[in-house]
Amino acid sequence: MKASDLLVYCLENEGVEFIFGIIGSEVIDLADSLSKSEKIKYITVRHEQGAAFMADVYGRLSGKPGVCLATLGPGATNLLTGIASANLDHSPVVAITGQKGLNVQHKNAHQYVEIVKVFEPAAKWSVQLKDANTIPEIIRKSFRVATSEKPGAVAIELPENIAKANTTTKPLTPTPLPMSVPSGEALREAARLLNQCKKPFIILGNGVIRQNAVKEVQTFIERLGCPTANSFMAKGILSKEHPQNYYSFGFNEKDYAIRGMEESDLLVVIGFDINEKLPSEWNKKKVSVLHIDPLPAEVEVGYPVVGELVGNLKETLRLIFEQEILSKPWQPAGDLKKRIEDAYSISENVPNPANLTLENILHVIEKLSSEQTVVISDVGAHKVAVARTFQPKHANQLVISNGLASMGISIPGAIGAKLAAPEKTVIVLTGDGGALMNFAELETAKRLGLTFIIILLNDSMLKLEVEAMNKAFGENYGVTFSNPDFVQLVESFGAKGMRATQITEFEEILAAAMGKSQEICLIDAILQEKV
Repeated sequence: MKASDLLVYCLENEGVEFIFGIIGSEVIDLADSLSKSEKIKYITVRHEQGAAFMADVYGRLSGKPGVCLATLGPGATNLLTGIASANLDHSPVVAITGQKGLNVQHKNAHQYVEIVKVFEPAAKWSVQLKDANTIPEIIRKSFRVATSEKPGAVAIELPENIAKANTTTKPLTPTPLPMSVPSGEALREAARLLNQCKKPFIILGNGVIRQNAVKEVQTFIERLGCPTANSFMAKGILSKEHPQNYYSFGFNEKDYAIRGMEESDLLVVIGFDINEKLPSEWNKKKVSVLHIDPLPAEVEVGYPVVGELVGNLKETLRLIFEQEILSKPWQPAGDLKKRIEDAYSISENVPNPANLTLENILHVIEKLSSEQTVVISDVGAHKVAVARTFQPKHANQLVISNGLASMGISIPGAIGAKLAAPEKTVIVLTGDGGALMNFAELETAKRLGLTFIIILLNDSMLKLEVEAMNKAFGENYGVTFSNPDFVQLVESFGAKGMRATQITEFEEILAAAMGKSQEICLIDAILQEKV
């Protein structure tokens, strides 16, 4: 059979449902093979970056690798930002790119770039197919690498002469990843540390969600009875009302949860990815750490590990429950939880509740959201507000890019989200800067018949940069712009556009949009400054 046919059979064998991409001349054999597949739906996108972002969010919400495709040269390099973003956010993604034939790669060929080398620093594994007979091994290894802890992105380069080659090999049977648990000695030492300390403080990371260990973590928190904070990407593990919830940490300014950590004598860190925020930035007092994670702790000056439990989080926490662990209820000084709620506008007692401010918008979204609502935040000043203020009802209901923190993820991400969870209502929260980076993917969503809501925060600036420059220099430069009429623009794609200038108007529009979910709706929110 043709090698490209075998590659498709291998992808089917891995359970791939969708491939996002743009076809070029060097991948037409693979496209021809995909056209015959009854199991994989190929989705033509409008930009390869959008394809990678779709694969990223699909992978996060489905738990299966998202797959994206591009041709050689500019097609492949356009994937790079989305691949790096998926890798740093530990989303399972497999990217396939075309390439010139092996017989011309030693020349200065048209559009030839050594893509394997380009992707190496941005992916978990980057590999070129040099022999059609190795396709089953490389595809099986790629999916295994993409899903093993910590998950990430794999890049596979397919030279056009390899795609056309003949082969008699067959797909390899997928096998489950092995599961490890800590030793009895490590568990006993962890129990000793927990019983010896007086003021433990729990820190939760996105690994808790990836490992499906939310219920076990909740039980552990209840049993220990101590304060708990989460990274940006781990929001929703504890409910807003939970008395031990001290909300998010990881901010550059006003990171109030750190005050509770500094008062602690043991940080119990569960499933935390240090690329969200380096420990040296939030553990400056070098409080001792009990590290609980699928992988050993990384060496970092702000992460003084005194105990490690390395293994599957769900099983590790179940084993901890078998140890005799004393409850350690305590509260940080100065009514810290209330101070955080007030400073981060978590309670609805906010100044100027009638104004169309970002915080008020977040309260409306929270009020109208159900257990079947997924919110995708783009990157910008609003991402910080989302991390502080917005409280999802459950884990994995809020998608934030925080490793690479790349603008432009939200609209293509909504496509990945709806394909991974079609029964859920998806709300996109984006600034006017990030929105226009991948706005063309609305055509992709419309063509697929998908529906979601876009809340576009319209202030004609890169607000984080405006605030940073004003603080540093007393003025700003190069960070403002003009915008199109977003209502007219979205309607040109066949979607519904509405504009809100008051919070009551915004709430009415959002409630109506969430009620009918039969079309893509964009709300152009003209923000008012807080007074």
